[in-house]
Amino acid sequence: MGIFGRKNDTSDAPQSAAPAPAAAERPDAAALSGDYTIDPAHSTIGFTARHAMVTNVKGAFTDFNGTLHLDGTDPSRSTASLDARMDSIDTGNADRDGHLKSADFFATDKFPEMTFRSTKAESLGGDDYRVTGDLTLLGVTKPLAIDLEFNGAAKDPFGNERVGFEGKAEILRSEWGLTWNAALETGGFLVSDKIKLTFDVSAIRNA
Repeated sequence: MGIFGRKNDTSDAPQSAAPAPAAAERPDAAALSGDYTIDPAHSTIGFTARHAMVTNVKGAFTDFNGTLHLDGTDPSRSTASLDARMDSIDTGNADRDGHLKSADFFATDKFPEMTFRSTKAESLGGDDYRVTGDLTLLGVTKPLAIDLEFNGAAKDPFGNERVGFEGKAEILRSEWGLTWNAALETGGFLVSDKIKLTFDVSAIRNA
C-alpha cells in the first residue's frame, strides 16, 4: 500500500495469529507526514555514462543538500528540493574529474551548482512514487521525472526519525547543453548522450 497508505490488514487471519514483524515496522501514513532534511553522509547522488560504446563510467556528487516534505494524507502535496556542488564530482579518476569540471562539460567556475525543484508528486501504487520537477544545469532548466521506491522508516540509535528512498531517472545531456564528444574510429562516440541518474536517500525528520 506504500508510504502514504500503509496499515496492518489481518481481516483474513485467525484472531489468535500474531502480526508479521514486517507489518509492525510499517508506520501509518499520517505518522510520516512532515519536513525532512537529506543526510548527505548516508545518501548518494550518482550517475552512469556509457564510455567508448563498450563500458560504463560511474560517478557521484559528494557535496549536496536537500529537503523533503512528505504529506501522508495527500501524496500530491509532497515536495522535494536538491542542490549539488558541481565541483564535487567524483568518478574515481582525477584527470577525468578535471575534464568534467572544465568548459567542455560542466564549467563549474561559471555554473557551480545543479538544482532540482519538484513541481509534482504522485503515487504509482505500492511503495512506488514519481516526483517531477525542474532540473537546472549549466543555466538551462528542463523537466525531470524521478521514479522513487520507498525503503521504509526507522528511528536510529541517536533518536533521529529517518525515511529512505531509492530513485532513478534518465536524461539526454545534450538537452542541457552538454554536447562535447569525440568520434570513434569504429563508429559511435566516446561519451553517451543518455545519462542514468541514481538517488539513494536517507532523510531525517526536522525537530
